[in-house]
Amino acid sequence: MSTPLSRIRNFSIVAHIDHGKSTLSDRLIQETGGLTKREMTEQVLDNMEIERERGITIKAQTVRLDYTARDGETYVLNLMDTPGHVDFAYEVSRSLAACEGSILVVDSSQGVEAQTLANVYQAIDNNHEIVPVLNKIDLPAAEPERVRQQIEDVIGIDASDAVLCSAKTGEGIADVLEAVVTRLPPPKGDRDAPLKALLVDAWYDPYLGVVVLVRVLDGVLKAGMKVRMMNAGVTHQIDRIGVFKPKQTETGELGPGEIGYITAQIKQVADAAVGDTITDEKRQTATALPGFRVAQSVVFCGLFPVDAADFEDLRAAIGRLRLNDASFTYEMETSAALGFGFRCGFLGLLHLEIIQERLSREFDLDLIATAPSVVYKIGLNDGSELELHNPADLPDPVKIATIAEPWIKATILTPDEYLGSVIKLCQDRRGEQRELSYVGSRALVVYDLPLNEVVFDFYDRLKSVSKGYASFDYAIEGYRVGDLVRMSILVNSEPVDALSMLVHADRAEARGRGMVEKMKDLISPHMFQIPIQAAIGGRIIARETVRALRKDVTAKCYGGDMSRKRKLLDKQKAGKKRMRPFGKVEIPQEAFIAALKMDAD
Repeated sequence: MSTPLSRIRNFSIVAHIDHGKSTLSDRLIQETGGLTKREMTEQVLDNMEIERERGITIKAQTVRLDYTARDGETYVLNLMDTPGHVDFAYEVSRSLAACEGSILVVDSSQGVEAQTLANVYQAIDNNHEIVPVLNKIDLPAAEPERVRQQIEDVIGIDASDAVLCSAKTGEGIADVLEAVVTRLPPPKGDRDAPLKALLVDAWYDPYLGVVVLVRVLDGVLKAGMKVRMMNAGVTHQIDRIGVFKPKQTETGELGPGEIGYITAQIKQVADAAVGDTITDEKRQTATALPGFRVAQSVVFCGLFPVDAADFEDLRAAIGRLRLNDASFTYEMETSAALGFGFRCGFLGLLHLEIIQERLSREFDLDLIATAPSVVYKIGLNDGSELELHNPADLPDPVKIATIAEPWIKATILTPDEYLGSVIKLCQDRRGEQRELSYVGSRALVVYDLPLNEVVFDFYDRLKSVSKGYASFDYAIEGYRVGDLVRMSILVNSEPVDALSMLVHADRAEARGRGMVEKMKDLISPHMFQIPIQAAIGGRIIARETVRALRKDVTAKCYGGDMSRKRKLLDKQKAGKKRMRPFGKVEIPQEAFIAALKMDAD
């Protein structure tokens, strides 16, 4: 028999990066006896090696806890630990849709940060009841009263009864659980209505196939039942139903308000579209749920194996990663310089970095990534529009009417002393200031920025100019037409497609000069002179030359007339001239990687 609705609480934990979400989840699991002391590890819900190593959450995780409250009643708590990083905001939005309330965790020494705002506003948009929790009160620098005031001033929610705790020491954890039970609302639902369940997440398990995380709104989901996915229009028979405690525990059924998992012999994660509505095949619900926005790839780059023989291994590895990450997209591409590879789409630079690291770590692949680029919208003279993912595929400039690039709204919180450097960085990246206000001693700056100026190294630069104190969050705003041109890099008069990029006309020259200077140091000398040029269309905007290796042909001419030496030198010169058109320049792999990591400044 399912738990009565009044005893269920569904809540997610939202916070900025490093404010202690995963540690708080550990303490809540420990406090309610979800795992024994022997089974507990740090960040128990972060089950990827890369999550533990970097100390970040990438996948939202769910756990069901049984808690006996101070009033003697036993409650079922469904907790969702969400990522804090801006690239994984889509994971947060899915988790929030499955819950009625949120715990807002704020570090009581750092205070409110850029992503605290972004995530809490997302929770407010989902009509969540919010319980503020001030974490890390054991730190000497903790100032709970100041942070309480900050939450009220910046976010505008009442923090007078915020719970004080330390997820590290366990102090105040019982108060957090009590606040969840007393201050968050129970879910609503009708057990006798036709089945209506939300597909929250799906991932691939090598033993069970696709495991689907569901939140039941109305009706009852039972093992053996035939269910229909309304958007996909497919029918599946349910094999297993259970909950995570955090270990998988089979229950046989899920009632209204409950969150759990099902398996139904689904072969691919792509067949279980996140946000779909699951209903009973025989007794269907009248209306489907609104679902989620599809996660849009924001950054694209090419991934190529260093050794061309590894291409099939790369194809298999990317296919397996895609099973667990539906937001990662790829298609095959070829490059004259790099051979066969894949054009991949990511949600942001951290997502790109994580995928790259997982490919090299879990599948032992050596990869080259081309320069990250964004999706441009090309307006052609005939009135049609096309999306451009790879600058090398830009149509003939004669056919192009406009090139539009994506812009973002960036929110940056920084201590006052670094404000000048942060504003200069944003202005250098073609930013337009929207607003500037103060939150205590920190400045809140909102800028409109072109995304292609951000994808290179904006985040690293921001951290370095603010000594690591500035926090950054962004949201895509839309497209604007800009004065953009394609810059090609030519080595020995041959264009290197992997290094071509779209840049703003005002900055093309500086970017081109920087690129060719860098390439000159990276390409080793050959037997002939190698010109390295940056070009826009047919116009060369920068050039450097790698000097030829020279054999001392005059070594055997000691003394005597100079004309003898001259004759030998001229002969050598003619040979080198003849060699150049046929000479193939070997560009080392490190040169690509280093050139693409180039700091535009």
